[in-house]
Amino acid sequence: MYAVLQSGGKQYRVAPGDKVRVDTIDAEVGAEVELGGVLAVSNDDGQFVTGSDLSNAKVVATVSGHGRGDKIIVFKFKRKKQYRKTIGHRQNYTELTVGRVLV
Repeated sequence: MYAVLQSGGKQYRVAPGDKVRVDTIDAEVGAEVELGGVLAVSNDDGQFVTGSDLSNAKVVATVSGHGRGDKIIVFKFKRKKQYRKTIGHRQNYTELTVGRVLV
C-alpha cells in the first residue's frame, strides 16, 4: 500500500515505514503529525483510488528530525556587461517516518 501526498507544493510517493524529507513543518522531534492533501492511494490488491473518495484520507507520520539540505550554487552571468553573481542556498527540511495511511 502506498499513497501520493502533496506537502509544500511538492508531491511525494510514500508507503508505511518510509522516510521522506519534506519542507519544514513546525513540530517537535518525536511528535506525530497528520498530513492531509492525499492525492491517490494504492491498496495491496493493486486498486488505485483517486478523487473525491479521498476527501478524509490522511497520512500519519512521526517527525524524525530537522535539518538543512546540501548547498546549491546559483551563478548569474551576463556576457559583455561585466556582471557576475554567485549565491548559495540551503533548503530547510523535516524528515518524517511514515506510520500508516488512513483512507
